[in-house]
Amino acid sequence: MLSALEVVTTVVVGLMVGVEFSVAFVINPILNALPDDSTQLGNAHGGRMLGAVMPVWYFSSLALVVACAVAGRHHGGAGLLATAGGLLVLSVVMSILLLVPINNRNKTWTPETRPADWKQQLNRWNRYHYVRVAVLVAAFTLLATALT
Repeated sequence: MLSALEVVTTVVVGLMVGVEFSVAFVINPILNALPDDSTQLGNAHGGRMLGAVMPVWYFSSLALVVACAVAGRHHGGAGLLATAGGLLVLSVVMSILLLVPINNRNKTWTPETRPADWKQQLNRWNRYHYVRVAVLVAAFTLLATALT
């Protein structure tokens, strides 16, 4: 049973990290290369779509890592799992405090209603997101190391 939990945890967390990585290094560069209206509309749509899915994915990932840590507490790697869980908590806190407020504004903008500083706000979101991706990659690395 523990190995099934470990596989599910690795897949769920790995896919989440992959999505966030692709947002940072694939999707956003594509959107930023489009004309301003298209960039803004694409970011707003992505914010609505991913803003609905990612909170569930983040909390599910955290719960799975905690379950692995509890179920495997007598096996090696418990400290790595605890650290990975701590990094996932950090990513959730960063999201709530830094990224979600910008995303909540961005997802309501249209070319007609966006503020004058919309590009600066999206650039700030991107900078925070790069840091969050680094935290997530570190968490996933620790998770994979602990479970192998």
